[in-house]
Amino acid sequence: MTWTELLSNLSTNPYFGAGFGLFGVGASAAILRKGLQGASILFRRHLMITLEVPCRDKSYQWLLKWITVKGAKKTQHLSVETSFLQNDNGQVKTSYHFIPSIGKHVFRYKNNWIQVERTREQQTLDIQMGVPWESVTLTAFGNNKQIYFDILEEARQLALEATEGKTLMYTAMGSEWRPFGHPRRRRPTTSVVLDLGISEKIIADCNDFISNSLWYTNRGIPYRRGYLLYGPPGCGKSSFITALAGELEYGICLLNLSERGLTDDRLNHLLNVAPEQTIILLEDIDAAFVSRESTLQQKSAYDGLNRITFSGLLNCLDGVASTEARIVFMTTNYIDRLDPALIRPGRIDLKEYIGYCSQYQLEEMFKNFFGENETLKSVEFAQKLIASSRAVSPAQVQGFFMKHKSSSPQHVVNCCQSIWEN
Repeated sequence: MTWTELLSNLSTNPYFGAGFGLFGVGASAAILRKGLQGASILFRRHLMITLEVPCRDKSYQWLLKWITVKGAKKTQHLSVETSFLQNDNGQVKTSYHFIPSIGKHVFRYKNNWIQVERTREQQTLDIQMGVPWESVTLTAFGNNKQIYFDILEEARQLALEATEGKTLMYTAMGSEWRPFGHPRRRRPTTSVVLDLGISEKIIADCNDFISNSLWYTNRGIPYRRGYLLYGPPGCGKSSFITALAGELEYGICLLNLSERGLTDDRLNHLLNVAPEQTIILLEDIDAAFVSRESTLQQKSAYDGLNRITFSGLLNCLDGVASTEARIVFMTTNYIDRLDPALIRPGRIDLKEYIGYCSQYQLEEMFKNFFGENETLKSVEFAQKLIASSRAVSPAQVQGFFMKHKSSSPQHVVNCCQSIWEN
């Protein structure tokens, strides 16, 4: 049989014709599918622009809120985010914000259609937060990156407006700083009465430091400033730092050196990644290395047993790898427990004693509570307490005033000796 006859017989065979036809259809479908996939990849690569924002990025929460407020307002697939807001009168109320849920959403921004895809990896956890890993991906037509710069900047501005006039608190979580609690209404510095001239001195020094970065650079001096407030408990050290942060329009990074798991390396990292325009607050610095119950032994601050070493702390404050453009405040009730190396110039540039109430403080606190027109009674109140020769802290005075907040100023003066009856 010749090749011509063989091909003729195969072409007339219905089984062979059907099989060849199915093969051709399958091959054509596969080629078409590959072609569409390639075309889709080329289209997305050259004609679309994508931005992925992971949950660990600082702009993640800003972007979610912006999408809710400015973007996908009409989406019906939501998740709730509960927060707490403090009114001007100090009252805290609960607020609920609805943000786009897991999935895809579409909105229009500056004549561009943008797809938002929020994903959550159930098998992957954020180690620091202990929550599933999330990300938001924005996809738009074109190749103009400016649209995403505009969106992120608007999201940042929206977040700043929400905290305008408030003081942000941060706490260390793992290797990052996270907002702690709700933003607090800024406390005026006049509400914390220190002895005459102390408050003005510290504020002036901070403002001088902030406004003279070039002066430090030109002279090769590290651009950082350290402060130590020491004195008995209840005298207003922490309260003043909170008020100072509001005056400077700074946040506060609360760092507990006694925290378990805090090492020298992690401490150095935290100081280097602290948010801009924040005060790093190390409270009760003496307790980080020595138990306060060991008062009879009078140990120095570097004799403790936690994982932070004294040399590690010193290197973090002004070592080779220490960061600049930083303000650090330390507080202690026992300055005699601190090693001189910790509080030498360069690590601590300004030390101030915050002690028991002077006559000036007693008078000012009385007028703050009962009115500026009670000058005579404030003098009488202060003189009676000073004449007793017993020390009284601002916390005691405030507690006494709160106890008698409904009484007349004269009654408060008459019974002021009962301030120690607690």
